[in-house]
Amino acid sequence: MPPTFTDLLVRARSLPRDGHRAILGITGSPGAGKSTLAEHLVRTLNGAGEPWVAHVPMDGFHLADRELDRLGRRARKGAPDTFDAAGYAALLRRLREESGQGSGETVYAPGFERVLEQPLAGAVPVPPSARLVVTEGNYLLLGTGAWARVRPQLDEVWFCELDEAERVRRLVARHEEFGKDHQEAVAWVLGTDQRNADLVAADRDRADLVVPASALPGPPAPAPGDPPA
Repeated sequence: MPPTFTDLLVRARSLPRDGHRAILGITGSPGAGKSTLAEHLVRTLNGAGEPWVAHVPMDGFHLADRELDRLGRRARKGAPDTFDAAGYAALLRRLREESGQGSGETVYAPGFERVLEQPLAGAVPVPPSARLVVTEGNYLLLGTGAWARVRPQLDEVWFCELDEAERVRRLVARHEEFGKDHQEAVAWVLGTDQRNADLVAADRDRADLVVPASALPGPPAPAPGDPPA
């Protein structure tokens, strides 16, 4: 029987053991719902009490556009070699070394500003009290280059699976939201994004759990008074 969102909460809650911090990885193709699932997990697990779960997206390790221009890779932004994979793996290793029992130091991770489409240093604090870190990104299961250092730092990796037509629709809408016109968004999704999606999907069977669409939270409901989508 496929897992429900409640099942995912129970499984995530059980990961920290013996006073040691655990790291849960959430992966899947672009637009599959990784960030939405991670945000819902973190918000629900933390509840109204003292936060004990932190969210560290992989996107903070995008190379800046200036560096992508220097390397001649900007037209492929989002591909594996347009990230600082070694830096991401090193951060995960540092997070694992912290106890999660309230001792140690706050670790600062980079964030990603989607409007600017640029990484932001020191934007994501992970306090010593965080016993579970949820990290999400496309290439957590990739076994080549510096990406191969990522999987050993993760207690579990979950793969988000979404109907392909819906995944593409959501991804086009996201690109339009952040500035691309419709034709440009479709071309990017069916070109650069699709090549990356195929690469990610090839590692699906290496995940500890496949999360079906039925367990994925839907898009946030519109606020009262908002026009219908």
